[in-house]
Amino acid sequence: MSACPPGKATLVGAGPGDPDLLTLRAVKAIQSADVLLFDALIDPAILDLASPHARRIDVGKRCGRHAMQQSAINRLIVREALCGAHVVRLKGGDPFVFGRGGEELDSLRIAGVPVEVIPGVTAACAAAASLQIPLTHRDTARSLHFVTGHGSDGGVPAHDWAGLAKAGGTIAAYMAGRTLPLVAQNLLAAGMPQATPAVAVENASRANERRLFGTLADLPALLAGAGFTGPTLVLIGAVVGLAEEATALERLAA
Repeated sequence: MSACPPGKATLVGAGPGDPDLLTLRAVKAIQSADVLLFDALIDPAILDLASPHARRIDVGKRCGRHAMQQSAINRLIVREALCGAHVVRLKGGDPFVFGRGGEELDSLRIAGVPVEVIPGVTAACAAAASLQIPLTHRDTARSLHFVTGHGSDGGVPAHDWAGLAKAGGTIAAYMAGRTLPLVAQNLLAAGMPQATPAVAVENASRANERRLFGTLADLPALLAGAGFTGPTLVLIGAVVGLAEEATALERLAA
């Protein structure tokens, strides 16, 4: 018989950064945590929601430096839960959108640990809301594609570039700040027009959010000179042009 009472784990989406974008369910989970494992860039105000008695463990990544390898994070969640703790794995955005939540879920299931998943606002939705860009639009974008610009080997994954270029929808490229030149090159080679509107958004939803508009052809060079260092999402597609049109109208009305 185990010396520890059974515990549980909760994979919680903390959203893109702004504490106001947490769900009520996420807040309740954080408040009930015995152990809190959190990513880099989680706002301190979110961590402050936890009980003062909860242990806080930083397992995040910063500029390529891993505080803890993913396999070690998986083992830590399992170990703490098997010893009776309510372990909250606090992840930026949504646990299942480029967040490795699936790997953690697999480890917990194999170990027989009860697990709950609480979704969070993903960066593409937060950036679109901030810019007032509809990610889908009946007249302009009838599909939405989430892709990663950063594979497990550090390079750009081998996406179906031809399919993405022909789809005519919106592309949300996560973690594409450094790899945008290759992402753009692949899309252009697949036939996407050079003038396709695009925008890079750094620190979406945060007070220090920055945006940089351009086209698929010129945004990589513009971004290289902009000095973005935070998490950067790139939106590509005709809907991005709607934000530029709205900005132009606001300037005319001012």
